[in-house]
Amino acid sequence: MNASVRSSSYIFDPRPNYPMRLTATRYWDPATSSPDGYTIVCAHATGFHKEHFEPTIHDLYAILPKSLKIREVWTVDAANSGAAADLNEEYLRWGFDDVSSPSEVGWQEYGREMHAFLAGLGTGLDGVDSDFSKHRLVLVGHSFGAVAQILAQTFHPQITPEILILLEITCYRPDDPRETSNYLAEGAAKRRDVWPSRDAAYEQFKSRQPWKGWDPRVLKLYVDHGLRPLPSLEYPHINEGVTLRCTRRQETATYRDRHGVATAYRTIASIAHRVPTHLVYGAIANHLRPEQIDDFLDNGIGRARIASLRRVEGAGHLIVQTHPKVCAEIIVEILAKANAAGTPGTRSRL
Repeated sequence: MNASVRSSSYIFDPRPNYPMRLTATRYWDPATSSPDGYTIVCAHATGFHKEHFEPTIHDLYAILPKSLKIREVWTVDAANSGAAADLNEEYLRWGFDDVSSPSEVGWQEYGREMHAFLAGLGTGLDGVDSDFSKHRLVLVGHSFGAVAQILAQTFHPQITPEILILLEITCYRPDDPRETSNYLAEGAAKRRDVWPSRDAAYEQFKSRQPWKGWDPRVLKLYVDHGLRPLPSLEYPHINEGVTLRCTRRQETATYRDRHGVATAYRTIASIAHRVPTHLVYGAIANHLRPEQIDDFLDNGIGRARIASLRRVEGAGHLIVQTHPKVCAEIIVEILAKANAAGTPGTRSRL
């Protein structure tokens, strides 16, 4: 880890305009932070949490060239994930975990949450300059989080990022026949979600796929921040052990949503027209099929609107978990080229 990088955690409260609180962490290097540098804001994938970006952030600062200024980096939990899930535990049971419905936990909720955070529609970010309208915003999202960063652009007041970096965005045609079998929801509904201890959970994860292929730093963070002590509202009668912070019901219900993906598919072209949008995919297509990605590139965003397109060898859908250093290198490369060009983003194909 980069010892010079500091961090501070916050609880962002948009109530009563939005009913759930968010948890966020700010990272910065006092030696290099500059008011005219980029502010990077990261959104995580389904079932994960903001700390999954920590290795990427530390690797980013480790390779940061002197010519590139970073003001700070923020990571934000979805309301049903990470530490935020603890705060919203009771409210999330009011219709947000109905796994029998195809769209109870809309991906647009994370989009609304990111918008509220970035637009300053709440309290709790005391002691920092949180008027992001005056920051040089770079929005980074992984999978579900990439869709959330797109959907955040559809609310008012409008967010005006300089650059969008979307890692393995889960976006495909609304009528895609693949959805006749929602393997992610089916897998989440059956997954184990109680362990006698964090150590026991870690031992299981490190020996099985997909966890055994993760960067060890990310796996440790997953165990430290993705699990919570029992009892919980989900398991009120189990007094020992740990369970998932993003509950099995929450993860399953989120995977069942189609509306957010459909909205992003229909909206991203107009957003990419005004904001340079960089797409990153793993070379191993173990989530969306290659033809689904090609359709999105051709008919969703449109290839002419893509600022850059990268495919990472050896990586699959969980690129943040398996290749954090590569993610850091890509972010630095994109920002360095935009900075050298002297204009927001870049339209060159890389």
